[in-house]
Amino acid sequence: MSGATRAPETIYALASGTGRAAVAVLRLSGAGVPKILAAIVGKVPPPRKARLVTFADPASGEPIDRGLCLYFPAPASFTGEDCAEFHIHGGPAVIAALLSALAQFPATRPAEAGEFARRAFENGKLDLTEVEGLADLIEAETEMQRRQALRQTRGALRQKAETWRAALLEAAALLEAEIDFADEADVTPLARDTLAGLLAQVQEDLMAALAQGRAGEIIREGVSVVIAGPPNAGKSTLLNALARREAAIVSPLPGTTRDAIEVHLDIGGFAFVLIDTAGLRETTDPVERIGVERARARAEAADLILWLSETGAPPRGDLPASVSVWPLRSKSDLDGGTAPGFLAISAETGANLDVLTKKLAGFARAAAGQAESGLITRDRHRRAFVAAAAALDRTLQGIGGPVELLSEDLRESIRALESLIGRIDVEDVLGEIFARFCIGK
Repeated sequence: MSGATRAPETIYALASGTGRAAVAVLRLSGAGVPKILAAIVGKVPPPRKARLVTFADPASGEPIDRGLCLYFPAPASFTGEDCAEFHIHGGPAVIAALLSALAQFPATRPAEAGEFARRAFENGKLDLTEVEGLADLIEAETEMQRRQALRQTRGALRQKAETWRAALLEAAALLEAEIDFADEADVTPLARDTLAGLLAQVQEDLMAALAQGRAGEIIREGVSVVIAGPPNAGKSTLLNALARREAAIVSPLPGTTRDAIEVHLDIGGFAFVLIDTAGLRETTDPVERIGVERARARAEAADLILWLSETGAPPRGDLPASVSVWPLRSKSDLDGGTAPGFLAISAETGANLDVLTKKLAGFARAAAGQAESGLITRDRHRRAFVAAAAALDRTLQGIGGPVELLSEDLRESIRALESLIGRIDVEDVLGEIFARFCIGK
């Protein structure tokens, strides 16, 4: 028999940015870390204490650099394995020499993208939502994105999912006990009204989270704003003014913009995706017609449409009814005119652009709702919530029916919640039964 499973390789990677810097950080994780430390810095430092050491080539003994070394023995480390960090000078030659030294050790290799976080997940240090939060924190460009991502890394969604999962496991234990241990004297008959009350609270919480709409997703992905209007209304000029750069070509010729142009902005701490589109009009030009069709498609998927008109023409009737439309009268610097219900702006002079940006920030704030209570930040989360709620709804609708059907619907709801955090463990139901009814079998 082959017996033992081979231990994972020790991995290493540059954790700080590339290029010259005052300090660079190299990370290591795996069973070979203590031997590597002993060979490169002379001995294994005390756990979780920074030590000033000389890093040397293990083959020649030649010094490479002098810096800080930290050792995090398993399991009290980020990945749950033995880990180390080398804080060295950030010159390319220093980094290259140390990476070359690490490559000399057997069963040691450069880490793959995201492999430290993956090992943390596999070793139970992070759940899937915390891994996603960590990725979002690294990518965060606005204050609201930072706050939301930090909440995820601290387990906000996991804690809620675990609370709901515990309640459903309790209900599942009651059902499983009725199915498997009905002849046992210490198993009381199932009270369906007690079961319904237990499930109804979880269902209410799930529906409340879903009722927040796209609040968390809007913070993470940004508010999608389409700038629409007839040709030559000043759409590209407005996009450039808000972006404060020449992101789109501006021309007096109608039909200049043929395809959608995206610009990502931070307005009031919220991420925005501004989309300049082709002028909406009937045209015989086949290329321009494609641009108009794409403009309409982007408007359908937008959170907000800014309708520009230099004459005060009302928004087109074929704009999607489900998307908010703000009428703007552009080029107000030319005649100073106004139109009822329109915000008069001038991208050339900047007139009322500050008013527009404040309104946009207010729209994002309202759309995001109470960011501190938002749980759903990805479509994956939404699908899991919907699946769990749907299975619970079936359970509650059939609460007086056969216990086997109730149990199956309940298990499906539990699996949906477990998919959020990446934990699927059928033994938990039996564990709950044994702990609750003291059935010693």
